[in-house]
Amino acid sequence: MPELPEVEVTKLGIIDSLKDYTIESVYFGKKSLREPLSPDLLKLKGAKVIDVIRRAKYIIITTTQGSLIIHLGMTGHLKVLAKDTKLVLHDHFELVMSNGKSIRLNDSRRFGLVLYVDKDTDPYSNKYLKDLAMEPFDKAFNAAYLYNKLQHKSVAIKQAIMDNHIVVGVGNIYASEVLFLSKVDPHRPCNKISLAECKCIVKNIVKVLKQSIQSGGTTIRDFSGADGKMGYFVQKLNVYGHEGQECPICKTKILSATIGQRNTYYCPNCQK
Repeated sequence: MPELPEVEVTKLGIIDSLKDYTIESVYFGKKSLREPLSPDLLKLKGAKVIDVIRRAKYIIITTTQGSLIIHLGMTGHLKVLAKDTKLVLHDHFELVMSNGKSIRLNDSRRFGLVLYVDKDTDPYSNKYLKDLAMEPFDKAFNAAYLYNKLQHKSVAIKQAIMDNHIVVGVGNIYASEVLFLSKVDPHRPCNKISLAECKCIVKNIVKVLKQSIQSGGTTIRDFSGADGKMGYFVQKLNVYGHEGQECPICKTKILSATIGQRNTYYCPNCQK
């Protein structure tokens, strides 16, 4: 599933082809995604795109005639194409722009989402967005904030930093990497994490996510950016997917475990 860095890379890849241009036409297929594609999407024809913003793993496209909320699901990706490019299998949605570009969603498993929000409605009040926690890059996301959120929880720290009610965008791959860099055992209960450790975790969440954005995301599964190129951050992973291999720091063999029904990778020597 595309995570925050992959979605940010996608947003950066499409914004210049959308912002300040007019939507000439809208296409959507007959097959449903996570929710059915609504005929209301046709209201966007003739609209000028005001901005393209990422919120957690959602892309919000605001226009003069309403907004779009897009989620890439498990296998979805948005691509920038020439407007006369033929549709291919699993192309479900398309915006054709006044600059001759087409922004197209291809999603083989159809777990993605494309929602129209009326121009008189705040898109951030939508059910998918309204209860999300702060972004990891917000200044208010700091050690004190995280420590206070963890104090009354006993779940594993790995689960907590993946909880969108605490902070958004720390997916499974990144959670393993963050805790490795922070030298924190992913099994540790939240209420056993110190303020100093919270400071380290916050610093590494920001560091790992920014590095991944700069590298184009990861190549786990089949993510590709808006230009169709695969990400490269997978080459820099320290522990994720490296079960049985040597820890890059102490040479102890990396272990895997299931935490919150997700595969987790860690060094039993470095992480306490």
